[in-house]
Amino acid sequence: MSEPAPKVSVIRMYQAREDIYPREVKGWYANWRWVCVWLTQLVFYGLPWLSWNGRQAVLFDLTARKFYIFGIVLWPQDFIYLALLLIICAYSLFLFTAIAGRLWCGYSCPQTVYTEIFMWVERKIEGTRSARMRLDKQPMSLEKFWKKSAKHLVWGAIALWTGFTFVGYFTPIHVLVQEVGALGLGPWEWFWVLFYGFATYGNAGWMREQVCKYMCPYARFQSSMFDKDTLIITYDKERGDPRGARSKSAGKSSSLGDCIDCSMCVQVCPTGIDIRDGLQYDCIGCAACIDACNSVMDKVNSPRGLIRYSTENAMRNRFTLQQIRQRAFRPRVLIYTGILVLVVAGFFTSLLTRTPLKMDVIRDRGSMGREVEDGMIENVYRLQIMNTDERAHRYRIRVKGIETISLVSPDVVEVEATESRAVPARVRVEHGKGVAGSNKIAFELEALDDESMEVKEKAVFIVPR
Repeated sequence: MSEPAPKVSVIRMYQAREDIYPREVKGWYANWRWVCVWLTQLVFYGLPWLSWNGRQAVLFDLTARKFYIFGIVLWPQDFIYLALLLIICAYSLFLFTAIAGRLWCGYSCPQTVYTEIFMWVERKIEGTRSARMRLDKQPMSLEKFWKKSAKHLVWGAIALWTGFTFVGYFTPIHVLVQEVGALGLGPWEWFWVLFYGFATYGNAGWMREQVCKYMCPYARFQSSMFDKDTLIITYDKERGDPRGARSKSAGKSSSLGDCIDCSMCVQVCPTGIDIRDGLQYDCIGCAACIDACNSVMDKVNSPRGLIRYSTENAMRNRFTLQQIRQRAFRPRVLIYTGILVLVVAGFFTSLLTRTPLKMDVIRDRGSMGREVEDGMIENVYRLQIMNTDERAHRYRIRVKGIETISLVSPDVVEVEATESRAVPARVRVEHGKGVAGSNKIAFELEALDDESMEVKEKAVFIVPR
């Protein structure tokens, strides 16, 4: 007899996606999500069209290496502000997550915002959840073709406008409109409009919850920021179980909990999870299940809050709302808050008190200290003067540090608004002054029309041995 063929098992490295059809939900948290959608999109789409002092209010001009943010002009030398801004964002995320979980994901994350917009378009064109499910199961027909085509055309228009707006932060948007009208967009502008548009269309229209579940790293390390007093979306098992369906007229059964097992919390979830199974990394904290459950509780004459924001300790020990609030101010939260306040205070203090004038001193290394007429010792420098103010200024250059040191090149220079200028500077010292080798000196630059605009930079003067 021949031996039986060995059994073959297939191990899938990637779980096949099941289509999710989120049901539309209305309620307090849904209203707040739409408030966040409107606020974020008004800011994103509106900022490039604002003007400030005759220019675009917010513009990141990479070609000229200048960042314009309303009345502030930042240069590459101001990279420290970007570092501080990233630190503020990181600690804000730590703080909000420690207090109330994934608030950012559920309300303000671009993936959540654009998915909400795309799903709204989908509902308006294809109908309710059950209508969309029926439509997808039907064979291709004229009705299905035009609905699908209309949906994707609207999605594509939103995505392209989003890509266009994104590029408008780097190329003046009024110039961008003219280039589009004349079909004169450059290759990089075309690339980024299409790339960002395609990313918006793919992420919000097709991938949706897969971005949150598989691509976003935050879902993986969020648990390290949680503790037993972090507010999370929870299902009250003690009150809700055992589950069971019942009619409204039947009233509450002594053998059943408040959960009528209607699965509404699952149907409205954008990631398709069942919150009754406990906290899962797939949960983005959007609170759609809370709104859905509260509406069901209203219909069956049961108190709201079967699914609610609560903490692990509160659920176990049945804390009151006041006790939950008291435990919110725990050491981790206080530390995050303290660090965040200090960094924010330092950031804005430095930004608001910064002098809109910078100077770099570069000594001419091709010409060491040399002896010139009258026995004077001369060094040559190049001063890179940057006027970050939006007004032109005239500046006076002075040099100090060695007895008899003087500037023999022109000591007054004019620099246009938000421009930089390289100025040659010839510095001389009488023979016998200073020590052989390097001597410390300093260049001072002061605006003639504003005494508060003054900078000082150290340099080295070489006296031949």
